[in-house]
Amino acid sequence: MSGRLLRLVCTAAVAAGTVLAPLPAAAAPVPEPSERTVAEPRERTDAEPGGTDAEPGERSVTEPGERTVAELLTDLQRLYQEAEQATETYNATEEKLREKRAEVTRLDTALSRARLSLHDSRGAAGRLARQQYQSVTGISPYVRLLLARDPQHALEQGHVIGQLARERAKTVGRLTGTEHRADALARVARKALDDQLTLAARQKKDRDDVRRKLADVEELLASLTAEQLARLAEFEEKGVAKAQEELTTSGALGEAERRPTAVGGKALEYARRQLGKPYEWGAEGPRTYDCSGLTSEAWSHAGTPIPRTSQEQWARLPRIELKELRPGDLVIYFPKATHVAMYMGKGQVIEAPRTGEKVKISPIASHPILGAVRPDGAGQAPATEAR
Repeated sequence: MSGRLLRLVCTAAVAAGTVLAPLPAAAAPVPEPSERTVAEPRERTDAEPGGTDAEPGERSVTEPGERTVAELLTDLQRLYQEAEQATETYNATEEKLREKRAEVTRLDTALSRARLSLHDSRGAAGRLARQQYQSVTGISPYVRLLLARDPQHALEQGHVIGQLARERAKTVGRLTGTEHRADALARVARKALDDQLTLAARQKKDRDDVRRKLADVEELLASLTAEQLARLAEFEEKGVAKAQEELTTSGALGEAERRPTAVGGKALEYARRQLGKPYEWGAEGPRTYDCSGLTSEAWSHAGTPIPRTSQEQWARLPRIELKELRPGDLVIYFPKATHVAMYMGKGQVIEAPRTGEKVKISPIASHPILGAVRPDGAGQAPATEAR
């Protein structure tokens, strides 16, 4: 499909999970979007248009002439959300693979050192064996000690003999311990390498899954007419505006405008500098980003590393109420935590939306909100101020 068509449709990005009522015929006016709950988006059933329980690999895109504009919009939302969920799954596998590669490198280095130490220990043991062999035909040092006439000399010889025995025992012990350590490291290194190969295969599967999901999106977009695209854009704008108004007037965001912490301010400033850069699934900068790539890099540059994926950010970072939001906090979207944006204050967020769009400022209610997290949970922000 043409770049113009993709850009036009991407401006029609609709908050996934919105309950959509079918639109009337093309000549009729567009109705107001139906009500939705921002914090708790309604789950769709298999019988509803846009249900998300299709078997993997199945194409549920039907001919556009058989569906209303609202149904096409719902289908488009579902496909975008499935693509983003597949992207975050790919990101999680990529993160595990990165950690496993580092572990394999560390184990290989340790194994190389252990093998060098083993080589040295075997050399020392070989010298010890030769010394023992050469002393077999001679008089035992213990016999020489007994025949000595000078007691002092005898004691000195005894000390030397004891020292030699201890060094021999130490050499044998070092050889045995080094062999055991090298064997153990070799087993762990082989296991780590097998895990790496397994993750690499899973990463390829996840990558192919993302590409299939995006192909479904492109197939549907290519089937839409210019009239349908225009009506989708109009419907989307009204839906987001209504959801944003409901959220802000409900008092869910609190009555005071909070300031960021020093670290949160740095993260937000980094995110601001990325405005206008393209979205690319699996990317974490510096030229392109996906949603969690943007938020994780922003906080990392601020000196507070956080998990790479939106699901891990939701699972592992301290959760806060929406009324406690301050700039720099992260807003998590959709029931499965498949999208994330950074709060910038006054009911707006910075986000990397999806394929075909760029990092931008959006209303916080652009998507169904799951909750919010605070990367610097223990950080203290300056006093709040009135809105």
